[in-house]
Amino acid sequence: MTDGVSTHSSRGLELNYRQFGEQGPPLLVMHGLFGNQSNWAWHSRKLAETYRVFALDMRNHGASPHSDQMSYPEMAEDVIRFMDEQGIDKAMVLGHSMGGKVAMQLALNWPERVQKLVVADISPVYYGGKGKGEHDDIFSGLNAIDLASIASRKEADAQLAKWEPDEIVRQFLLSNLVRAEAGGFEWRVNLAALQSNYDALRDAPEGDGQYKGPVLFVRGDESRYIQSRHKEQILARFPAAQVKTIMQTGHWLHAEKPETFFRIVSDFLQEEG
Repeated sequence: MTDGVSTHSSRGLELNYRQFGEQGPPLLVMHGLFGNQSNWAWHSRKLAETYRVFALDMRNHGASPHSDQMSYPEMAEDVIRFMDEQGIDKAMVLGHSMGGKVAMQLALNWPERVQKLVVADISPVYYGGKGKGEHDDIFSGLNAIDLASIASRKEADAQLAKWEPDEIVRQFLLSNLVRAEAGGFEWRVNLAALQSNYDALRDAPEGDGQYKGPVLFVRGDESRYIQSRHKEQILARFPAAQVKTIMQTGHWLHAEKPETFFRIVSDFLQEEG
């Protein structure tokens, strides 16, 4: 298992990553909004029994660089930079939520670099519209935490509870709260950039191209991110796509039923074609 930061290409940002396994075809793993590569450690270790797994921190997340810009084409360029620096000509790609849209953008822009694509619980559609976004309360809650006054993550949790009732969600969000070198706490994520680019993150991958290679969409039956009405948009861009559903799971299907998710993904990656 190896940690590192890529450093040499002229385009994109140098993403932080963790490598699991030294043998097998390369497999890139991309987390969702507010996440980081450690969220996928269990799956990365399991997949490393067959693949050379690279779990990435997306820009403005984890230990990767911060930037005011955060479009899906820019994030896909970050991944191409990483692949170039690692000498990876072609890889299998797995992305969840925001990371799934980055993975789709990568496949649409550079189809020759993607061997197979797995998209976890997200569609290639815009999730905006009238009313507030689904993460607006989360942004309000995180911004409301008084970093100067809290002495512990427990105190931060108490403040965040006014905005987010689910303790599991709060603990996930607060994993981004870290001790500052000068004392006190700071956000590891670039919260300001995530919020200012939020509408772009709700958008569909850009362009009108197609990726004709093998694609698996995995959805949770209790999640609304992949719906039957999205089928036309999915097939327009990914004509070879198939969709599988994990019952009694929501958006965090890989964490709620990890063994089931792993088996579905592993079977697809090992299929011929």
